[in-house]
This record gives sequence, structure tokens and C-alpha cells, in this order.
Amino acid sequence: MDDELAISVRGLRKAYGDNVAVAGVDLDVHRGEVFALLGPNGAGKTTTVEILEGYRRRDAGEVRVLGSDPAAPAGDWRSRVGIVLQGTGEFDALTVGEVVRHFAGFYPDAEDPAKVIERVGLADKARARTHTLSGGQKRRLDVALGIVGRPELLFLDEPTTGFDPEARREFWELIRDLAAAGTTIVLTTHYLDEAEALADRVGVIAGGRLVEVATPEQLGNRQAALATVSWRTPAGAVESAQSATPTALVAELAERFGGEVPGLTVTRPTLEDAYLTMIGHR
Repeated sequence: MDDELAISVRGLRKAYGDNVAVAGVDLDVHRGEVFALLGPNGAGKTTTVEILEGYRRRDAGEVRVLGSDPAAPAGDWRSRVGIVLQGTGEFDALTVGEVVRHFAGFYPDAEDPAKVIERVGLADKARARTHTLSGGQKRRLDVALGIVGRPELLFLDEPTTGFDPEARREFWELIRDLAAAGTTIVLTTHYLDEAEALADRVGVIAGGRLVEVATPEQLGNRQAALATVSWRTPAGAVESAQSATPTALVAELAERFGGEVPGLTVTRPTLEDAYLTMIGHR
């Protein structure tokens, strides 16, 4: 396995009876990058990630995660991997501080629990019983448990579900801080703006196959797609045109309107547009 790779997958296959969930996936994730795996429900995304995490056995293929096969990992492997599932569990009788300190005891070089609680925005809830937390606050606790062991590789499964917009932006900063410190992050999310904001590269999986891997800007070749230029006519109607040279078109419009172009917008296909096209959305 290349030392620059945190994850290397070749020919990964998994079926449940006659249902083929993963049909020959090849994937590399580089150390230190944030990689977002996108796909609709039932596409094979969750099965793929669970195999990488060591939770599920594969039928065929070669998988290396931090140099080990997650089906039979080296002794210290689990202490090097952090996992934030969609729900870690219930700890109703314990406080936030007690839960994080308990999990910290599982790791040989855990982060200071108080610092972790502060990083995820729960400092004012450290003494609160977990059953009193809101859904978003419980999600922050899940994240705290995933990072308290200082993981080299962090799996995040829908990490900002239940977060309000401000909390999501704060969480994004936490992810950027972890990535800047060298943590490799594999993120699954249904929020396309989240993938675009955080990921160095994204992979789209559909029908058990990896359709494409690219940067968010290049996915589906959308950086080369025609731009749509729209403006409002003197009569109030909206007109639009597609152009490979939108700057030139805007200059022509500015000359036609004597400077300011009323209702001017210039758009290219979004990451969501490219994603929906790839998964066969109509």
C-alpha cells in the first residue's frame, strides 16, 4: 500500500442474497484529505463505509485502511480510527463530561476531555445529563466521542444532522481544524453544500458502483459547462442565454443597456446539478 494513502480499495464487492450492494468499487483516499462520499439511499454508500470501518465483512476485493485489512486489523488499528455513526448510543444517566471521560479511557493517547467538549461546543453542558440535550447537542456529543482518541482517520456519517445553520458552520470549522492538523476525514452527507465547503475530493456512488471521483469544482465536468446569463428587458420580461464566454456576453449587455444590466445573473451548474445527473435523477 502506498504510504501516501490512508485508504486503498480494489474490486470491493458485497451482496445480500440476490441484491448486489457494492459491485466492484475501486477507491483511494489520500492521507490528510477530506473525502466526501455521496450517493442516494440504497446506492451502496453505507455498506462501503461499514466495510472500511471494520463493521461489515466483504465478499471480495482488497481493502487497506491505515495499512491494515479492517476485517483483521493490527492490534492498535482501532485506536487510530475515529468513527461518528448516525447515533452512538444513549447514556441517559451520565453527564456529558462523564461520557467523554469514559470514552477517553479507551485510548492510549486521548485528548483532554474538557478540551474536546469545548471544541464541539458543549462546554456549557459538561455537567448536564445527556437525556436533557437537544438533538443537535447529542450529535455534538457523538462527534466528541469520535475525536477524543486523536484519530489519524475519522469517519463522519451524516455528522450535522439536526444542526441549525449556525451550528453547522461552527462544525465545519472544527472539521477544517482537524484536517489542517493532518487528520484524514471520510465524510458521508446528503448536504451538497457541506461536501462542497469541506471536501478536497468527492466520490459519487450509485447502483453499487463508483461513478466518478473529482474535486467539487470538477465533478461532472461542470467547470466547463455553459453558463446561463439572465437579465430583465425594459418591458420587464426575463431573458436568458447560455454561453461559453459569459464575460463577453455580459459586456455586450452592459453596452446595450448603457452600463448597468437590470436583473443580471450568471450561473453555472451546481454540485447538486452534477450529482443529480450522475445518479440518474430525472
